[in-house]
Amino acid sequence: MTSPLLSTPGAVSAEAPDSGVAAHYGDPAHEGRAIERSSAWVDRSNRDVVRVSGPDRLNWLNDLTSQLTKDLAPGTATEALVLDNRGHLRHHLSLVEDGEAVWIHTEPGQGAELARFLDSMRFMLRVEVEDLGGSRSVLTVLGPQRASVIESVAPEDTPVRAAEDQTDLFVPSERLVETAEALTAAGARPAGMWPYEAHRIEHHRVRPGLDTDERTIPHEVDWVGRAVHLEKGCYPGQETVARVHNLGRPPRRLVMLHLDGTAERLPAVGSPIELDGRAIGRVGSSARHHELGPIALGVVKRTAPVDADLVVDGIAAGQEVVVDPDTGANARITLRRRPR
Repeated sequence: MTSPLLSTPGAVSAEAPDSGVAAHYGDPAHEGRAIERSSAWVDRSNRDVVRVSGPDRLNWLNDLTSQLTKDLAPGTATEALVLDNRGHLRHHLSLVEDGEAVWIHTEPGQGAELARFLDSMRFMLRVEVEDLGGSRSVLTVLGPQRASVIESVAPEDTPVRAAEDQTDLFVPSERLVETAEALTAAGARPAGMWPYEAHRIEHHRVRPGLDTDERTIPHEVDWVGRAVHLEKGCYPGQETVARVHNLGRPPRRLVMLHLDGTAERLPAVGSPIELDGRAIGRVGSSARHHELGPIALGVVKRTAPVDADLVVDGIAAGQEVVVDPDTGANARITLRRRPR
């Protein structure tokens, strides 16, 4: 799919996995500043959209995912994971309950698979699953002035997912251009995936498929608390989550990498992170930030020194700790010995 917003003046197409939407609109640095200081909209219409309706939807999702959803209030935005029985990621869900249905967006190309999985788990429950990838598109509005911009546009019949630092609009696809133009007229600047990804990396938010691999567990990448609720009932993968939280520590930890700005390129996804010539992890997503310069996310061995300088795909890098090496092992077990 190619977004009609790529016809916006100055638009430059992004690369995979975001091909089909804009990387920037001619000035990624100013677009990044608008995200930080005022307001900007980002075309994320390559995201897939799934809608779950029916009176049993919240309890049902509570049983399937890592998030506590059974009492989710209308308008509440959250994240959830579908894990396999070993605690490894199957799907990441960005969702909101609107009082009638749960609206979900997920990674490009993953919506149909997610909808098939959810549909296969309905059994006799009163739940309906719809893949809306062709009829709904995600427009994301960021910046400290985003609320007033969205209020002035007031899109009708458009579910709104207002998260901590961004608001996602589930816009009818035929009104994507119209809504984007209204946001621009209200004062929001068009911004592409380049500044959006730089903002995401700066705030340490991992992206499935880029910053995760087949071995990733939630504790490694700072999903506990954000997408994993530690005080809810059983769900697939909970055993692994609980074991790491109470008894063990994850084998790897998330870091943000400050890359040497003299390098003309960014590291390739999956390239090794090295310490003294030895591979200790892998790099995920990277971007050029308008103030921080080139940055990236990566996972390294938990035992790697937190103050060590690293090399990433041949590029020198300093690390910023995101997941503490001592994460997990929260249980305090005291053995009582019989008196002799």
